[in-house]
Amino acid sequence: MKKSIGILAAAVFSATALAACGGGSSAQETTAAATEAAKEETAKAEEETTEAKEEAPAELKKIVVGASPAPHAEILRAAKDVLAKKGYELEILEYVDYIQPNLALESEDLDANYFQHLPYLESFNEENGTKLVSAAAIHYEPFGIYAGKVSSLEELADGATVAVPNDTSNEARALLLLEAQGLIKLKEGADLTVTRNDIVENPKNLDIKEMEAAQIPRVVEDVDIAVINGNYAIDAGFKVSEALAVEDSESIAATTYGNVIAVREGHDKDENIVALVEALTSDEVKAFMETTYEGAVVPLF
Repeated sequence: MKKSIGILAAAVFSATALAACGGGSSAQETTAAATEAAKEETAKAEEETTEAKEEAPAELKKIVVGASPAPHAEILRAAKDVLAKKGYELEILEYVDYIQPNLALESEDLDANYFQHLPYLESFNEENGTKLVSAAAIHYEPFGIYAGKVSSLEELADGATVAVPNDTSNEARALLLLEAQGLIKLKEGADLTVTRNDIVENPKNLDIKEMEAAQIPRVVEDVDIAVINGNYAIDAGFKVSEALAVEDSESIAATTYGNVIAVREGHDKDENIVALVEALTSDEVKAFMETTYEGAVVPLF
């Protein structure tokens, strides 16, 4: 714009000089032509400025999502560019437990969180009076039995110790996996609410030790075997391909425990949440899951 004003001023000055030197109608015509050219140049510059403003990207709106470090935060980072194209800047807050991200979501410190499956979310709501819902299921992480003091299930001695998660839904999942390996037998009709009190047969007298899911990878060497959640196994460097046993893809757990995007009740259709889900279920993110985790993370889309 300054350049255009300068051109206009120069043109007028030039035309005035010509008029002073030569006089007459010819000088007037020259002045008029120069002025018109300067006006056209100014209009062109203004048009280019307007177009540049229209083409400049709008300021990104922020969306804050809580997640466990692996694989959830990693998957979210893989979705950042896709989400940016939808007009959102993704801020990821990492949590190493299963309690705080839900409390932070309920208190509106987060727009969403991504770390849990639906049974756990429903159990958390019931126990804590929260009103959180699933916006979409994104992926499934096979639950595995990992070696501690023994290197195979056949080596388990009488009274062997087994670490399992202590929260309701994940403990049931661990016990169902142990039952699938013939190590215990649960009551008839066992579902995703069973606890160790529902074990009706325990031929090896296994000592089932309940503990916080996040702590289990740290005590593997102190127990004979450990049943570990997929995300904590990944974070601790365990590979699903090295597990002593893994949930069958057709098991009740595999078809139930999809990891979800959780939001506050009534917000699952908000524009930012819809954009987040679309980004996480994009082809780019699916390819990232499949190539990065080698079967430890299975896309559900």
